Parts: sequence; C-alpha cells; structure tokens
Amino acid sequence: MTADLSGKIALVAGGTRGAGRGIAVELGGAGATVYVTGRTTRTEQSEYGRRETIEETADMVTAAGGKGIALRIDHLVPAQVEALVGRIRREQGRLDILVNDIWGGEHLTEWNKPVWEHSLEKGLHMLRLAIDTHLITAHYALALMIERPGGLLVELTDGTAEYNATHYRLCPYYDLVKTGVIRMAWAHAKDLAPHGATAVAITPGWMRSEMMLDILGVREENWRDATAVQSHFVISETPRFTGRAVAALAADPERARWNGQSLSSGGLAKVYGFDDVDGSRPDCWRYMDEVMEAEKPADVFAVFSARRSAKTCARDPAPVRRSPCRRRAGSSRAVPSPRARQSYRRVPQPASYAAGRESGGRRSSPDPASSRISCCARGSRACRGARSRPPPAG
Repeated sequence: MTADLSGKIALVAGGTRGAGRGIAVELGGAGATVYVTGRTTRTEQSEYGRRETIEETADMVTAAGGKGIALRIDHLVPAQVEALVGRIRREQGRLDILVNDIWGGEHLTEWNKPVWEHSLEKGLHMLRLAIDTHLITAHYALALMIERPGGLLVELTDGTAEYNATHYRLCPYYDLVKTGVIRMAWAHAKDLAPHGATAVAITPGWMRSEMMLDILGVREENWRDATAVQSHFVISETPRFTGRAVAALAADPERARWNGQSLSSGGLAKVYGFDDVDGSRPDCWRYMDEVMEAEKPADVFAVFSARRSAKTCARDPAPVRRSPCRRRAGSSRAVPSPRARQSYRRVPQPASYAAGRESGGRRSSPDPASSRISCCARGSRACRGARSRPPPAG
C-alpha cells in the first residue's frame, strides 16, 4: 500500500532518533510537511550525548519526498511548546497529525528494583519526561488540530494494553509510564471524538534503533550478526516499520474506527498490508506470546507473519490476537499448527535471510536467558536483555 499525505502538516515531538525519526521519514515519504523537534542539534547536545540530530531527521524527511523542518524544543518548558505551535499556526494555519514520541528515560531506569530501592529522583524525572511532556504538548497542539476535522494524535508507548495488563515491566516507574501513555491516548480519544479527530496509542516491536544497534555492536547492514548473542533478535524491526504504520493510519479515511485503541506496528501491518524496508513483516507481540513466552528456540519464519486475506481484513479490521498454535498430544507446550507453519512460509523470503536461518534461526538451540527478554519497543531504548550480555566483538 502507498499512503498519500500530500498537503498534510505533521508534528513529530521527539524525532531525533529511533521511532520518532522513522515516523517522520515515512510521513515525509507520503508527502507530508513534518516539523521535527528534539534537544540534540548540530550545535547543542542533550544529556544523551549521541550523534543523531534533529537536522539530520529533517533532511531525511525532505529526501524522502516531504518537507522537514527541525526545531530545538524542550517539551518540559510550556513556553517553548506554545511558541512552537504558534509558529505552525502562522506558517501552515493547521495541524493534521501530532505524534507524541518524547521519552528520554534510558539513563533513568533501574531494572528489577522495587520502588523503595529505585532512585526516587530518577523515577520522578522519568515521569516528568515521559508523561508531563506529552500532556504539555497535547495542551497546545491539540487546540490547533481540532480547528479542522480529521486530525490524528499518536501516542508512542512500549507494549500493547493487552500485554502490559498482564506483564510487569520490571520497573515501577517505567511500568507506570508505558501503561499511562496508553490510558492517555484513550482519554484524549474521548475529548477528540466530538471534533472529528482520532487518538491512538501505538507500540513498535523490538526495534533496531540506533542505540540498540550500538549496544549489540552491529549496524543495520549486518544486524543479523546480533542473533548470535540474542537469538530472538530475528523478530526485530526497523524504526520505519512503525513509521509506515503511522503513515497508513493517517491516510486511512476510516481511521476513526481505531479511536482510543492500543495498536502495534505488526498488527497494523496485517490490516494495511505494508512491510518493513527489508520486505519482512514482523509481529513482535504475537511472537512474544507464541515463541518467547513458551521458551522456544528463535523462529526466523515468524519474522514473516501470516498475512490475512483481504476478505478477512474487511470482515474484521482489528489485528487478530488469536494464537494459531495447538497443543501436541501428551505435551503441555503449544506448537504452531500446520496452518500457522504454512502461513509463515507463504511469504517469499529475501535471499539474505538464508544466513540468518543458519546462524540464529529455527535450528538454533533454546536460549532460556534470551527467551525471557522484553522487546525494546521504543526508538532509542536499550533492551535490558541485551544489557545482560556484552555486545559481540568487532
């Protein structure tokens, strides 16, 4: 599918790297004008101290076919956000898409520590960075967006509502942030519906963000080498996969059907029919249920999730959560049904996946440690599973 967002105005708040960058580029590729905000520029650094800048993201938006505009904004400062929205109003007179992807908590999270052991200062600052920023931005930006019907608000989070409802995210502050953002999208949906606008929460899967690739000691070109350390990295996706999900949603004239829902990149790919940049269609959260939670070996075929027929999608547009697994006689472990295995193989696989099958695919031995890792759904978040092991040499 090809999204057409020509003439649309978007604001990607938190677009320096990761999911924000991937979303900004795909919106630009669909023809939108994209305002990209962040705190790292070519002349100023945030506490991250990383090389990615908002100017680079804006240049990528323009190169993709849109118009990228980079602005350094601290979304914790209301006056800066108010000035940002004022500028968009003066220059464009409208705002069609708001993506709230502000985060900044990588260096604040202390995994596997209860609240009485976790740094209070870091925990409260995480809430400020990941909750207050979203509310401040929504306060000013949504007032402009509702002046025209059809607007879209996307709240980026980690994990679907279904997954987070039954899984503790290994840190009380992190858990609160990621479930809170989902609820925030639901609340905004109630307020936006009378104005003809839509709000959703979207989670990526395990993303090959810039920080994740650095942690694993690989680049996008050779990311499959990381499966030697983290075998389940076969299910990973690029930030642009989430970008394509947002672009498809923004271009859907019937997007109001999703209002208030918690969605995922892999789930939306089934509905809208888009693939990742390498031709794969990973569904991380389904994989979590059927492979990782069952402590099975990594399954490279699951990268190419079953594609539902157009007839099925028309009848049931929501992503299917039903597991295609059955239980083998005399065993308590679920195994993919013949139909599920066939559906994995139904999609042609790029030749480059052959190497992945040999080194980290279906034939690899079970890895209980990596099977319990949690997907890094955010653009620049470091996977705690990856942190537990040193990156590969080289």
